Parts: sequence; C-alpha cells; structure tokens
Amino acid sequence: MRVLLVGAGGVGTAVTRIAARRPFFEAMVVADYDLARAEAAVAALGGDARFRAERVDAGDEAAVAALLERHACDVLLNATDPRFVMPLFQAARTAGATYVDMAMSLSRPHPERPYEECGVKLGDAQFEQAADWEKAGALAVVGMGVEPGMSDVFARYAADELFDEIEEIGVRDGANLTVDGYDFAPSFSIWTTIEECLNPPVVYEAGRGWFTTEPFSEPEVFDFPEGIGPVECVNVEHEEVLLMPRWVDARRVTFKYGLGEEFVNTLKTLHLLGLDRTEPVTVPGADGPVRVSPRDVVAACLPDPATLGERMHGKTCAGTWVRGVKDGKPREVYLYHVVDNQWSMAEYGSQAVVWQTAVNPVVALELLATGAWSGAGVLGPEAFPARPFLDLLTAYGSPWGMREQ
Repeated sequence: MRVLLVGAGGVGTAVTRIAARRPFFEAMVVADYDLARAEAAVAALGGDARFRAERVDAGDEAAVAALLERHACDVLLNATDPRFVMPLFQAARTAGATYVDMAMSLSRPHPERPYEECGVKLGDAQFEQAADWEKAGALAVVGMGVEPGMSDVFARYAADELFDEIEEIGVRDGANLTVDGYDFAPSFSIWTTIEECLNPPVVYEAGRGWFTTEPFSEPEVFDFPEGIGPVECVNVEHEEVLLMPRWVDARRVTFKYGLGEEFVNTLKTLHLLGLDRTEPVTVPGADGPVRVSPRDVVAACLPDPATLGERMHGKTCAGTWVRGVKDGKPREVYLYHVVDNQWSMAEYGSQAVVWQTAVNPVVALELLATGAWSGAGVLGPEAFPARPFLDLLTAYGSPWGMREQ
C-alpha cells in the first residue's frame, strides 16, 4: 500500500507517528499547504525511509491527483478540515485511488425551516456519487475517524453481536480535559467545532427519517467511564446520524456532545456576533481593505490544538450507547474508548483528542491493506465487519471497553 496523507496538522502528524510503528504500507507521502509542517512531521519519525514530505494545496483537485499519480499512491487519506473533502474525494476518483476521510462533505441548513427539516445533509455530495464509484469498482471509506468512525464500528458490532433489536443508538462524547494557562482552548479544530455545534443537529427516527432540532437541544447528563464522570451532553450535528441508518437497523439515532456550559455560551456569543461566518468580510488594513473570513480570524486567535498536549490533563471518551432487546430481554450498553492525555503524550507525543482521532483511519488502512475490509462504492464504517477492527485496535495498544447500563 502506498498512501498520500493530505494534512500535516495535529491529526495528520499523529497518523504518521502511529503508522510508523506498523509494517503494512510501503510508502506514505505527507503533504500539506505548509511544506515546513509536512517536513517537520516526517523529520520527527527519525529517518523512516517510507515517509517523505510534499507541498500541495488541498483545494486544487488537479494538483492532488497529479501528486497521487506521481508517487503511485493507491490510497488518499484526508486529514484536513471538511472544506477540502470534495476536491480530495474527487482527486482520488480521478487518480483511481481509494479514498479515506474522517469527516464528510459539508451541510447547508434548510432555507426556511432550519430547525425542523434537513437541507443539504452531511455527506450528501459524496453519496450522490456512490453509484459511479461502485460501478468503477472504486472505494471511498467516509467518516473513518473516531466520531464518526470508531463510534460507527461500535454500532455495527452492537447490531451483529449484542442485540436482536435496537431501539436507539446514541453516540455520546465527553471528557474531563483541562488546559493550563487558558480559559478557553478547544482541544480540536475550532473551525470544525463551530461548524458542528452551531449547525442544526440532525436526529433520525424510523418512519420519519432525518430531521433537525435547535443547536444544543435535549440536554442530558451522561456518566462517562474511567473516572471522567457525569457530563451534560447536548444535540450536535454529526455524521454518525447520517451514516448509521444506512447500514444498521435502529428506530432512533442521535449524537450528543459533552460541551459544558462555558463552551456552549462562548459558541453562542460567536454566533451572535457573526464570528462563526465563513463568508469573507471587508476589514481595513495598512495597505488598504482586505477580505477575511470571521471564522478564520477566530481560529487564528486561538492556540493550535496540536500544541496543547504538554498543558493538557485528563481523559477523553468516545462511545456509542445502545438500547434494545437481546433474547427477549431489554438490554442497554455503552461501548467506549478512553484515551488519557498523559499516556498519549508519553507514548506518541500527541495530545489525546488528536491521537484518538488519528488511530482509527490507520487501523482502517491496515484492514484495507490485508483485505480484511474490502468493497466498492461510498461506504461508512458500518458497512464493514466490526470484529476485525476492534481486535486490531486492541493490538495497537489502545483497548476499547463495554459497560452494561
């Protein structure tokens, strides 16, 4: 397997550090708009000859396709933010490469009823091309991070091995992470966080299909394992709700994120001031007016999440809560994966949130390389057998857990 990794930020760098310990691939080209960042990620690997750095604009479909062809890469792994999903997705198809991402094409709210009906849903632009990919025998594995990704694998595992009927699948994400020296320092891309948290959340119900609610709706307190404890979670737009019903039979699917009151209030304030907007505004400059995106300004004012590891303390938990029936009796479980920041920093030099995101596409790549996972079309993690993934994740030294509720 020859891999083109696009994006050498926190998650991309963690991908290289995890992959460097595995023998399943022949080469990995690490490409970024900032060549120095790609070179730093490669240099940190201590001279592993399988890795090399390149510069590429992720928004330039032709340049990405040319890079795939020049290095004879048969897989493109997208570690950029969701703005670049479609050009990278299409570049992979043009070059005849398998495509893997961790987030899907962007949504657009319904123009008249944003908190009741879906407009353009997450992943719609990719699924519109699914028939063409399948006809060509090409494969796109979409939403293969931690959430979406591992959470979707948990849903497949629950459907296959733990339940006869599923009433509800609810992804629940929480942490007790703190960052020394900062009152507000998101542990993941603020650009992506704003996109997820301020868009109308999507809920799925059998017989009704997908519909939306208001941001931060339906708060509930969920007790997270391994010492994290109770965290208030709220509805957030996320890919799992759009993926799981396509392959897993469940009467209801939700995604709730443990944000905390301070984080929610900060996001509401950004929205109130229009600082969540992506459309450029005109700002006076020393050399004349310039056009900038308010959301890009917010991101530039905050610390890079990849640099926060030494200041972070605590754990992060990603998991899937499932309620249903097994052998005629009610059952409720929480399948989860916890990463301690102290462990991920000591073992890999990557903070917990980005490491937890990065390990899953590397596991998926290895399953594709060995043939344990295969297929054609645009497929979510639920479309593949869960057991090989969970077994290999454990072999990577990061076991998952299950709690009967």
